[in-house]
Order: sequence, then C-alpha cells, then structure tokens
Amino acid sequence: MPHQTGPAPWWQALRGGAANRGRVFRVGDTVVRPTAPCWPATHALLGHLAAVGFDGAPRVLGAGPATETLTYIDGRAAVPPLTEDVLTDEALVSVADLLRRYHRAAASFDPSDYAWPRPVPARYRTGLVSHNDVYPANVVFREGRAVALIDFDLAGPGSAVWDFAAAARSFVPLLDEADVTDGRQGRAVGRFRVFLAASGLPRDDRVKVARALLANHDWTYEIVTEAAAAGHAGFAEHWRAVAPEAWRARRWLARHREALIRAAG
Repeated sequence: MPHQTGPAPWWQALRGGAANRGRVFRVGDTVVRPTAPCWPATHALLGHLAAVGFDGAPRVLGAGPATETLTYIDGRAAVPPLTEDVLTDEALVSVADLLRRYHRAAASFDPSDYAWPRPVPARYRTGLVSHNDVYPANVVFREGRAVALIDFDLAGPGSAVWDFAAAARSFVPLLDEADVTDGRQGRAVGRFRVFLAASGLPRDDRVKVARALLANHDWTYEIVTEAAAAGHAGFAEHWRAVAPEAWRARRWLARHREALIRAAG
C-alpha cells in the first residue's frame, strides 16, 4: 500500500501482489479486495488475532461473494522500489519481532475445522497457522519498522520455521550478489545471522530455517509457475520478470547452504 504524503483520498487503487494486481482498493480507512480463496479459514484466523489483541494484521469488516472489506493499516508496504529505511539491520530485526509476535498470537488458534490453501511440505507443518507468504509487499512499515502483515491468502498450517525461511529469503535478502544492488550487497550471511538471532527461535529451529530455504524457494515458485501456466495474467507477468533472478537465487542458496547453516547455529 503506497505511502501517503497528504490527506488520504476517499478512493485509491493499491499496488496488490501478483494474484490480485489491479483489484485492491483503499476506500477511506478500509481496503476492498477479492475475497480470500479459503475465506472462512482466513477470516477465522484474523478474528482470532483481533480477539487476542494482536495489532499487526487487518481486521475483517465484511465479506460478499466477490469482495471482502478489511481495515486499512497506515504505513507503506515494502513494494519496490524499497526505501532506505527498510534496508537497515534495524528494519530486518523488526520483521523478526513482528513474526515472533504473530506466531505467539496464532499459537492458540485451532486450524482443524477449516479448509486451507496449498499446504506447505509436511515436514514443516507443526499445527501453527503460519502466514506462508512473508515477502516485502506483504509487510507494512512505518518509520522504518515492520508493524503489520497483510494478505493472508496463503496462510495455513505450517510453522515458525517456514515463515522465517520465507522472510529471510526476501528481507536479508538471500539472492545472487548480482541481484542485490543496494547497501545489503555482500552481507547476506551476516544479515541472516542477525535475523535469526532476533527470531527468538531455539538453536535447533534456527538451523531448520537454514535447511528449509531451498524447499521454501521451490514451494513459492511452484505456486507462481503453476498459476502462470494456467493462464493467470498477474502471475505470468510476474514470472517473466523474476524467472532469471529466481534461478540465480536457487543456485546461490545451494552453493551457500553450509555457510547459512553455520550462521544459523
């Protein structure tokens, strides 16, 4: 969601991700967007988060057959081009803090009565409903600090390990050095260590995060490539833009796997 520099307009198109590009709108202090594919589960999760006092996710205000209305969270989602204040180590640590608070709030939610979207690999399912799509455009920042998660369309039974793997790939970031053109270049292993140190995870789980990175990469891009092949225009456009970088990132992760595992420990 774009940063506001003046009085908020009554109606404004927001920069949604690949799945909902051009279909997400701010209307006053609300967001109107396509109804989540597994909306009974997603809305139950968001209702639980509100009930336990977690302020880092939108509230559901209403839903119809095609659209749902959520509260607007003030700030700026980290859509490209990223601003300098979200590239700092402090911003990275704030993402870890947000995830830790989310997982603590979600831990008391029972997912068993609901149908969920595409499952994460079985070895990364612990019963915790993880966000499963923690990448910059789904994290809202204010003054260089991550304050909320948005777009829970892929949320479902997973684990803290899975969410931290997804976030590390995007926020450290864990990419080929040729694809990091800002002040984070050359600092991937060090920033990965900083991120996991702030996670609150025990050592064994931090190592599991490092070991989950390739599986998380593959799971994420399977969603993209399958949707693109099925004719989804947003995903097809996204894949054309990111495919070379994605392949380079996978090779980088494989090449640096042992260094990342050591950094996690």
